Amino acid sequence: MKELVRAAAVQAEPVWFDASGTTGKTIALIEEAARGGAEIVAFPEVWIPGYPAFMVFAGEAELPLVAEYRANAVSIDGPELGAIRHAAAENHIMVGLGFAERAGRSLYMSQAVISNTGELRIARRKLKPTHRERALYGQGDGSDLQVIDTPLGRVGALMCWEHLQPFNKMAMIAEGEQIHISSWPMLDFFGAGMMSSEAITTVNRAYAMESGTFVLMASQTISAAGRAAMSRHGVELPEFQGGGAACIIAPDTTVLSEQLTSDAEGIVYADLSMRLLEISNYLTDPAGHYSRPDVYRFTIDRTRRRSVEYLDDALAQSNERTSAAPAGEDDPAVATAPVA
Repeated sequence: MKELVRAAAVQAEPVWFDASGTTGKTIALIEEAARGGAEIVAFPEVWIPGYPAFMVFAGEAELPLVAEYRANAVSIDGPELGAIRHAAAENHIMVGLGFAERAGRSLYMSQAVISNTGELRIARRKLKPTHRERALYGQGDGSDLQVIDTPLGRVGALMCWEHLQPFNKMAMIAEGEQIHISSWPMLDFFGAGMMSSEAITTVNRAYAMESGTFVLMASQTISAAGRAAMSRHGVELPEFQGGGAACIIAPDTTVLSEQLTSDAEGIVYADLSMRLLEISNYLTDPAGHYSRPDVYRFTIDRTRRRSVEYLDDALAQSNERTSAAPAGEDDPAVATAPVA
């Protein structure tokens, strides 16, 4: 592990409903972060193709926007992530990317952690989408709680209100996370209180203190043009511009980076002194010396869940049998759909 890591967090507006355009902007920001000396850069939640804020303010009127949004979700092995992986390798920088993932006919709120050689090290899905998000996105499973070894330290990622779920935090702490990618949509946009920039910065500072990690908090912004892009087909978003609150936080809750104005686009930077982790781990380790496993403990099921599992190992053969004769009770070509 390095003693000093140059980190960056993005505060910017995506190219709304445009996967290709946002991919191009992503690559430009990666190049800018690399020129700034960053070794790791974090992007906001569902950065590609942007956070679907219209979901919060619409009913049936949202359906044309939903169709347009779904058409711009990207796949793990698609050209958009391929181009971003290439940019990470070309600029020798680790990238934490939020994106709307298309897998089959469903969408997921996903994060990728890409190494500075372009390797896809983490591909995870939001464990439980929040509130109206559940109408658009599916949920992840226990395999999506991952922390990886890297030359910079042990890196993990969560998005938005995943940071409010204590077991998520405990899972990351137990894996020895040291650098945390924290991805958010635009803040303050949804009113004061639980999605205000003040509240969410406090949540991230608490995460840094509880977990003993450096937190790279990335957030989206929205402009008048962005509001207009989502105020169509009978949907009307509130008058609002801004929402940015990107920052980088030390384990002692100190904000290490500059903080941009809420309507500005840019990248914030900080140098992470990894020796500070020794102090925070000395004071508190909730999964180690500062725990009571004799009193309470929890388990994590990391099984990758699928909606359909075929009992026959050779699906092609089972399809041949099924097409040759009607399926009966002795036919092994039967799929199970486990209850979620």
